[in-house]
Amino acid sequence: MSSMIQPYLKGKTALITGGAKRIGAACALALAGAGADIVLHYHRSFREAEKTAEKIRGLEVNAWPLKADLESEEETRGLFENALDMTGGLDILVNSASIFPDNTVDTFTWEDLEQNLRVNTWAPLLLSRLFAAQERFSGLEDPPKAAKLGNIVNFLDTRITDNDKNHAAYALSKRNLFTLTRMLSLACAPGIKVNAIAPGLILPPPGEDEGYLEKLRHTNPMRRVGKLEDISSALLFLVTNSFISGQVIFVDGGRRIKGSMYGV
Repeated sequence: MSSMIQPYLKGKTALITGGAKRIGAACALALAGAGADIVLHYHRSFREAEKTAEKIRGLEVNAWPLKADLESEEETRGLFENALDMTGGLDILVNSASIFPDNTVDTFTWEDLEQNLRVNTWAPLLLSRLFAAQERFSGLEDPPKAAKLGNIVNFLDTRITDNDKNHAAYALSKRNLFTLTRMLSLACAPGIKVNAIAPGLILPPPGEDEGYLEKLRHTNPMRRVGKLEDISSALLFLVTNSFISGQVIFVDGGRRIKGSMYGV
């Protein structure tokens, strides 16, 4: 698949938040395999970021690991400014970084909610604003040529259609990011497409093993666990299609249908 897409992404540059490991790393490697240079954001995962960067460079494209705490607006802005300094301009923004703490409606505090909103909602919005403000998107013809379109892809969660009672503050922040995806798709048009991916059973939460996923296979109609390749192929599809914006691709084996038969 990458060989077919490479002419389209060759010379493009992407910023991937949370790109050191897990789904973020899979996204970074997929875009790199399709010819894009990668700015690899990480917070505490320095070793993983260096390993992923080496894999990316092995694909004969550039990789720049950059550290930032997305809970800090100053560091989030600094991340984008440093990315611009290194690349000269960004074509793709993938907001995949998130936090996933346990709490319920009865237990989370304002500080818990604020932390989730800062990382899972505000940082993607701030980075999207900075991305859209780049000079390269200010003078595009109307309508823009497909090769010049910018791309923002936000990572949601299939549980935005349901009630995730054990991660209430997280669920609120991701539901907000869903709404922001649609708002940004209008605000950033016609030069930038904004879409989202909502994963289901792909990886176990940190600290859990594959058995965690196996116990939940029955919760989706396909009764299986997805793969990282299922996520990365969805990302490549969204980035390379020039006429999709404001959409959410649920990579969840159909789980969303159970929580929202006539909804999202």
